[in-house]
Amino acid sequence: MSKLYLVPTPVGNLEDITLRAIRLLKEVSFILAEDTRKSGTLLKHYEIDTPMISHHKFNEHSTVEKIISRINGGEDAALITDAGTPAISDPGFLIVKKCVDADIEVECLPGATAFVPALVVSGLSNERFCFEGFLPQKKGRQKRLLTLKNETRTMIFYESPYRLVKTLHQLGEVVGTDRKASVSREISKLYEENRRGTLEELEQYFSQKTVKGEIVIVLDGK
Repeated sequence: MSKLYLVPTPVGNLEDITLRAIRLLKEVSFILAEDTRKSGTLLKHYEIDTPMISHHKFNEHSTVEKIISRINGGEDAALITDAGTPAISDPGFLIVKKCVDADIEVECLPGATAFVPALVVSGLSNERFCFEGFLPQKKGRQKRLLTLKNETRTMIFYESPYRLVKTLHQLGEVVGTDRKASVSREISKLYEENRRGTLEELEQYFSQKTVKGEIVIVLDGK
């Protein structure tokens, strides 16, 4: 029976991929990629010439039925995103749901995801935590923040480098500027940085420098 494989890809260093992931990407009939240009760099590095199909949040609703039809027709497919595990703040949920509804087997390989190393190195409690992903950019943002005011678990957020300082400031307004937190960026890359401190200290630090790379914020619970 043909299936859909969810294949994690490196969040930074190209070596952070499993041997099984490389093998499957070579064996499947086609690869669904969030950005074929970015994924092309990874595939070229590992000499993978499997055909790629563009599959992202702007076209997934129009292409998912064709993909389901191909898998039902006997082709295995792999879904990859620009970095990390598919469907974790990335495309993937819709096609997984459609495959499950169509009785198509879905298998997710273990592998890279950005929030796990950020949480582990934060020095904050990781016994119980909640993953919040990206906060709403505009509508519903303040409401979401207020719902987290009394959260006792460690909280994890993804953020753009362009909104990092703003988000640290807004978190401080809601939970208090003395709340402990950690900011990780460029995970597994040459210039990886993990900065720890209070929300006020982190806001001051990052407001004085140009921030690059994907961001993970880990916030201590109440």
